[in-house]
Amino acid sequence: MASLEATLTAVRCKTDKHSAQSFWPRSSFLPTFSILGRTVGAYNKESNSGAVSVGPQATLTFDSPTSNSNKTKQRKHTVDPSAPDFLPIPSFEQCFPKSTKEYREVIHEESGHVLKIPFRRVHLSGDEPHFDTYDTSGPQNINPRIGLPKLRKDWVDRREKLGLPRNTQMFYAKRGMITEEMLFCAARENLDPEFVRSEVARGRAIIPSNKKHLELEPMIVGRNFLVKVNANIGNSAVVSSIEEEVHKLQWATMWGADTVMDLSTGRHIHETREWILRNSAVPVGTVPIYQALEKVNGVAEDLTWEIFRDTLIEQAEQGVDYFTIHAGVLLRYIPLTAKRMTGIVSRGGSIHAKWCLAYHKENFAYEHWDEILDICNQYDIALSIGDGLRPGSIYDANDTAQFAELLTQGELTRRAWEKDVQVMNEGPGHIPMHKIPENMQKQLEWCNEAPFYTLGPLTTDIAPGYDHITSAIGAANIGALGTALLCYVTPKEHLGLPNRDDVKAGVIAYKIAAHAADLAKCHPYAQAWDDALSKARFEFRWMDQFALSLDPMTAMSFHDETLPSEGSKVAHFCSMCGPKFCSMKITEDVRKYAEEHGYGSAEEAVQEGMEAMSAQFLAAKKTVSGEQHGEAGGEIYLPQSYVESLKRKHCLKLRSYVSPLEASVVCRLISMDFFPEVGQSFNPIFCVSGFSILANAHLSVRSEMANHSLYLLLLPRLCPMPFEPLSNARRHGLD
Repeated sequence: MASLEATLTAVRCKTDKHSAQSFWPRSSFLPTFSILGRTVGAYNKESNSGAVSVGPQATLTFDSPTSNSNKTKQRKHTVDPSAPDFLPIPSFEQCFPKSTKEYREVIHEESGHVLKIPFRRVHLSGDEPHFDTYDTSGPQNINPRIGLPKLRKDWVDRREKLGLPRNTQMFYAKRGMITEEMLFCAARENLDPEFVRSEVARGRAIIPSNKKHLELEPMIVGRNFLVKVNANIGNSAVVSSIEEEVHKLQWATMWGADTVMDLSTGRHIHETREWILRNSAVPVGTVPIYQALEKVNGVAEDLTWEIFRDTLIEQAEQGVDYFTIHAGVLLRYIPLTAKRMTGIVSRGGSIHAKWCLAYHKENFAYEHWDEILDICNQYDIALSIGDGLRPGSIYDANDTAQFAELLTQGELTRRAWEKDVQVMNEGPGHIPMHKIPENMQKQLEWCNEAPFYTLGPLTTDIAPGYDHITSAIGAANIGALGTALLCYVTPKEHLGLPNRDDVKAGVIAYKIAAHAADLAKCHPYAQAWDDALSKARFEFRWMDQFALSLDPMTAMSFHDETLPSEGSKVAHFCSMCGPKFCSMKITEDVRKYAEEHGYGSAEEAVQEGMEAMSAQFLAAKKTVSGEQHGEAGGEIYLPQSYVESLKRKHCLKLRSYVSPLEASVVCRLISMDFFPEVGQSFNPIFCVSGFSILANAHLSVRSEMANHSLYLLLLPRLCPMPFEPLSNARRHGLD
């Protein structure tokens, strides 16, 4: 432990390039600055209003602002990393009309700390009660240059004074302690805090919460909790900036991202991550090998364990909540990818693989796993064991390389638990639907039910530009089977770096998948949201329906494309069916009819009406049936008088083809509706010069042979085409 402390001190005091003290000379992130008071009660709409005045006003639509080309043109890179020119985003009220950001107070008994649990309250019309739902948007109207309130400062300080050897939620849970973070998560999910503690102690759930990330509003990841969604952000060497990445963070969490990962590989990696962390109320994850590679100018062969270790500590000091480390990419597994269609598609996996092959040595992350754990359990950093050999195409799904790495993930998971480090396992990328269950089954078995964190999976490879949909299908499936955290995919997947609108599209697609999975798992309270929206929809409370949706503004804009007037917001129909064909309006009318006529229920009214109409139909004797052709088709819908005229018309035409005696017999047969002694019924088709006469004849058992003979006698005269009388008779049930 002494050597570890010495290493931590050395890294903290290293070169000015990554020193927190030298990095922030012009920043507002000052150690003495306190904004704890802002977390008390609901947020103040007027606090710091207009604090960010430079840059274009972001819109709620997908249209680019066009007011001033010079202002709205996005900068390719940040000019001054210590003082970014942040962009404003639409307010909470603009994104969620008829909703307010609220806080519920919960007291942590052991410490006396008062926790402020955030949620979104949807205010419904009339006498409908309000509806409360989970909220990830974080404190509102905060200047990004100042950063979010230090919500967890007192919690962390109290535990630091205890002088315990480890600082992880798993360590505390194993000792029977319910921390503020555990209570916070329990309150957010409406569950018992003791249940949260037991799941964390068991390793079946994690609370990513680096002790240095004081702005965090804790959340929990586990198969027995709400399915969560991660949004990947981060710049590249080609495009983006600190301003844009913080903007994506704010936008992703506004629409429901439960965590974000900063996957920056371009300029100002350290500075970008710092600004993201100081403005993030959700856990932030990283892939440390990306920054380690940047430190050696992108040459994988120049990487060393020492560079990687220093990068871990640097990011730990900033407050990163979980690391993705591809320690399961072992030297002996790399040849298993040789015959793949798409090889190794993970960036981290390919970096480790290249290093292993260059020196023909084992993965240094695997070799130094215990040292990585010693770093993590001092900061309470969770480990997301990377799927560096995940399949990048349907062709490669569920192959030996993928499952070999998953098996090693299980070994690394158990070793992490021995040192009280929280762990989740990363899962596959491209998997067809019928192969998804095998992934979940193996992960549960081999990794002892540690939370599964999956990218999608993408269920088909044919839809570039729509992979947020192809992957959300897989995400809903694997989430229903037990995956705890879904890594979103945006429409830009495989095509380019996502922008703000791509981030929103990805988050919404994955919130749908996560909620569908919660419903499939019968999670407590999950269906309440569906029920509230369905009730509003059925009662034509349009504004309530919009307000309860995942994306109210988009729902409203779609409605208003065709019915924009205010009156349409109370109309009992939409432009899809119109006023006459709306099934919900018809059902509403049935219920109103039932109430007015004294029926006990709408079902009774429907049954009574059906019986009345059946009696009316039978009285009219509209029972002409059988195969319908030509002008005789649809007779069951015609008035009885018309049907009778049709029969007379057919008989007149018939007389021109057969003898008077035969015609009178056939017409009598056509006009027959019922014989008292019914034995069999058949529908003879009389073909006369291209037109059809449909007769419904009920044959008496006592006159069966006579009627058969008559039928066989007439049929050759009436049908000009070749036929076999016996087979025709069989077809009509006459033999």
